[in-house]
Amino acid sequence: QVQLVESGGGLVHPGGSPRLSCAASGLKLADYTVGWFRQAPGKEREGVSAISVTDLIEAYADAVKDRFSIIRDNLQNTVYLEMNSLQSEDTGVYYCAANKGDSMPPRVVVERGREYGMDHWGQGTLVTVSS
Repeated sequence: QVQLVESGGGLVHPGGSPRLSCAASGLKLADYTVGWFRQAPGKEREGVSAISVTDLIEAYADAVKDRFSIIRDNLQNTVYLEMNSLQSEDTGVYYCAANKGDSMPPRVVVERGREYGMDHWGQGTLVTVSS
């Protein structure tokens, strides 16, 4: 059974730097393009970041560029999202998703992954930025 399990969410003060984890079971994440998405209250889910299978190409939404980093650890079968300088606008449920191979480049995952469809989704982890 394929599972993506996100963790690391919670209450974070503005300016905080949490790290989210996306741990996979039942599949080898190294064979997948992996993306992080988020959904703020009352808003549609949006792409945040993605990383390719090969060449470690990364893509970021403009709202998080230079603040977030996506990191792949194939030995741990896990992809991380390191978040810095969090703002209230970063509040939301964060989801990871995986798409087999390189058919959807990271930039496309960020911009169109939600509508084009990813092969597997996690259940999400809530990040609340508040003082």
